[in-house]
Amino acid sequence: MADRPTVARTVPSLRRALAPFRDTGERIALVPTMGALHRGHLALVREARRRARHVVVSIFVNPTQFAPHEDFGSYPRGFAADLKALQTAKADLVWAPSAEVMYPAGFATRIEPQGAAKAGLEDKFRPHFFGGVATVVAKLFTQTAPDFALFGEKDYQQLRVVTQMAQDLDLAVKVIGVPTVREQDGLALSSRNAYLSAAERSAAPLLYRGLKASAVRIKQGEPIEMVLEEARAEIGRAGFALDYLEARHALTLAPIVSRKDGPIRLLVAAKIGKTRLIDNIAV
Repeated sequence: MADRPTVARTVPSLRRALAPFRDTGERIALVPTMGALHRGHLALVREARRRARHVVVSIFVNPTQFAPHEDFGSYPRGFAADLKALQTAKADLVWAPSAEVMYPAGFATRIEPQGAAKAGLEDKFRPHFFGGVATVVAKLFTQTAPDFALFGEKDYQQLRVVTQMAQDLDLAVKVIGVPTVREQDGLALSSRNAYLSAAERSAAPLLYRGLKASAVRIKQGEPIEMVLEEARAEIGRAGFALDYLEARHALTLAPIVSRKDGPIRLLVAAKIGKTRLIDNIAV
């Protein structure tokens, strides 16, 4: 068994823990998480380990990206299990600040991203979300100063927003997207999957099946909007309350009309029962 990763809970202790890594001149990779770690998170850690000598994993359930009606209070938490998983995955350092450490009294600065953050996808339904994400990720990047930061492609709009933010602010970090890890039936791994009832869990993979079938039809030249309308109807018949199913430019997330408009990403968000699921695939 690998050594237990060091846990830092204050900015000074984080800096002390990072100092030996910096002294070696070797690369550092950061994996930002909100805990409740699953195989998808551990795939990010493995990719981080492949790219860098030292791996830092942050665990912070960020209150500023939750609206008052969302699940901040009930969001899955299990620090002891997370730490054990990270020990097995050979993470070097866990950065686990409290909300008071991350947002101390008098905190008054917030990043408001534009571009992909205003694409009319997640931002339409969670208008507070990307400001909270961009602010906390910018802080994580500043606190840990990594060479690489690894994010899952499941949260694709978030990946595009964070990538653009790092570029726009000239942050010396390369943001890397890692392919979505799925269950055998295709359901994208998510900490919120724990909310699903047995019946909801059985129905949930339809989102991915719908994305795959739509991608095939679009590749074959069928009209994009016709394909998406039929998929939206099927998702509704399966018991989902659909927020969106859209075809967007894979980099800008701008709306597209035809395959000529650029590389395509299909993105979906829908609620089944009380659980909101998101997914996406490339066309």
